[in-house]
Amino acid sequence: MDILDSYLSRAEEIIGERTPDEQRYDKEVVRWLRKGKPITKAIAKANEKYPSEALTVTDDNVADVQAHYEYLAEHLSIIQKLNRLK
Repeated sequence: MDILDSYLSRAEEIIGERTPDEQRYDKEVVRWLRKGKPITKAIAKANEKYPSEALTVTDDNVADVQAHYEYLAEHLSIIQKLNRLK
């Protein structure tokens, strides 16, 4: 297994299986994070656009949610760069 396969396998474990609706929600959160919004505001914006996928962020889970979406944002950037190389 090469390094790219290893990375993609690990990323899949971290991100988990996501439905198309969940993927759209995730991309909306990432879009707001990239605009400089804090995670709570990014989640609120995504919740407005995709209420059926809405997440609830509390003081107890905000750090985990932020870490997840920061990882996802970086992963999406990597995938985008790899796609440009094709």
